[in-house]
Amino acid sequence: MKKKIAILGSTGSIGKTLIEIIREKKNNFNIILLTADKNYKEILKQAKNFNVPNLIITDEKSFNVLKKKKLGKINIFNNYNSFNKIFKNKIDYVMSAISGFDGLEPTLKIIRHTKKIAIANKEAIICGWHLIKKDLKKYKTTFIPVDSEHFSIFYALQGNKISNIEKIYLTASGGPLNNLPKKRFKDIKISEAIKHPNWKMGKKISVDSATLMNKVFEIIEAKKIFDLRYDQLDILIHPSSYVHAIIKFNDGMIKIIAHDTNMKIPIFNSLNESHINFIKTDKLNIKKLNFLNFKQVDIKRFPSISLIKKFNDKESLLETIIVLANDELVNLFLLKKIKFTDINLILQKLINMKDIKNYSQKKPGDISSLISLNKLVRLKINRIIS
Repeated sequence: MKKKIAILGSTGSIGKTLIEIIREKKNNFNIILLTADKNYKEILKQAKNFNVPNLIITDEKSFNVLKKKKLGKINIFNNYNSFNKIFKNKIDYVMSAISGFDGLEPTLKIIRHTKKIAIANKEAIICGWHLIKKDLKKYKTTFIPVDSEHFSIFYALQGNKISNIEKIYLTASGGPLNNLPKKRFKDIKISEAIKHPNWKMGKKISVDSATLMNKVFEIIEAKKIFDLRYDQLDILIHPSSYVHAIIKFNDGMIKIIAHDTNMKIPIFNSLNESHINFIKTDKLNIKKLNFLNFKQVDIKRFPSISLIKKFNDKESLLETIIVLANDELVNLFLLKKIKFTDINLILQKLINMKDIKNYSQKKPGDISSLISLNKLVRLKINRIIS
């Protein structure tokens, strides 16, 4: 029987990679739904190649363009409330890969419609894990993290108890600016910030990798997903990106999870839970094993890492505020409205504002309160830069 699946964010890098995997075993899968924001040309091409019956395009202009086309049996929707029309029964698998905070609401709405959900969206997990976790339990839906680091932890913990963990080290390549002189940081161009040495990613996540904000997010994610304390988590610079996580257990044993810099690996494994299926990868690279090269993070080079010291183990909105602010600041940088170094400077200024500090001490609420907070954070940032 064909596995029924849906891809939220099918035109992004994660979505396209999943499409490539499915293409290799096309007869094993039935794609029920694809979603995108503006890229109607790409999603339409995907729909025709895989006979997808349902598309969601959230950008109104792109939706109207698509509605005018003769699409035969393809149903076109422009919001996520249409999930109830599309899904009559639970499907087998959903990939949630919509970038940024915008990915949270559709993730929450689709959990009830799937047996398994793979989430590749850092922001959704950080801002809404308390809501996601509740719905996973309510609708008996299995969850798999797709970030290479968190999938590595998930994989390594099979057969082990979380209570046996002493320390987890997440690795960071250092991004495109790891060896750039610090005096050049204030003049960094967009083209430099998004040119990752190891991974092919979207612009937003590439900038987060350049600031190392992605590692701040990954620490928060790991804390939430695996129910850990912040003092059990640390970051190591590892330029080759071959090792993704190192886990030290209380019994003295250490697990090192390594794989090629290819997101096909965690995505493939999230889709295929049995070991009957296999993916073709490169041969073991002995040279990489001989030169793993780990080092501590240089806080002066990557000041965003200092934010981790502000977190405590109690649930609060501080982590959410940082995610929302970073979303807006990276967007402003990509629009050439602020400098690269302004991302951290404005973020630090924001979280030290009195009313924002008060928010930071509150517990996360429902989706509507998070959307309201997002609007407030954007307003504050725009006041700072104006």
